[in-house]
Amino acid sequence: MKKKIIITLVVIMLLILLFSIRNQLKDGGTVEYKALVYKISKVKRLIVKEKDEDEKIKEYEQGIIIEILGFEIYNNVK
Repeated sequence: MKKKIIITLVVIMLLILLFSIRNQLKDGGTVEYKALVYKISKVKRLIVKEKDEDEKIKEYEQGIIIEILGFEIYNNVK
């Protein structure tokens, strides 16, 4: 009986820690998935570069950023 209660509590705690919330940012299309333990960001942000004084080039930074417990473990944003 105790084992079932402990297993149930562990499963509930894991669901709480790993359940993510989707957040759409207004920077060009970035989507963040946040949970208590991790954060995954699919980055697509608009950047403006100046080629000449009159000509501006619009480009996107794209990639994925993964953080676990606040530490960035993967980043391939260009």
